[in-house]
Amino acid sequence: MIDKNTRYILLYDFYQDLLTNKQKKYMKLYFEDDLSLGEIGEESGISRQAVYEHIKRAILLLEEYEKKLQLLQKFEERNKIYDDMLQMIEKHENGECKRLLEKITLLKRLD
Repeated sequence: MIDKNTRYILLYDFYQDLLTNKQKKYMKLYFEDDLSLGEIGEESGISRQAVYEHIKRAILLLEEYEKKLQLLQKFEERNKIYDDMLQMIEKHENGECKRLLEKITLLKRLD
């Protein structure tokens, strides 16, 4: 299970284009740049509480998008399947399977 902040960062990665420019800005500053609400407010010329409200609304939207589209859930399921396949292949030392795994790994890095 991932922690709350990591979840929000992942949801932001999947759905950021559906947020307003302000919501994107505050989410990035808070979660990616690790600025405090006060620092963001000072930089933006608004109160700490206003920053908090923008971030809170953005998180609620991200959760709503995930509820409907389930992109993060599907991503996590694919990663679990990938990890399971990797363990099975390493156990059996099958040459053809290893070649396929290398191809999948390369594609996964490109995502």
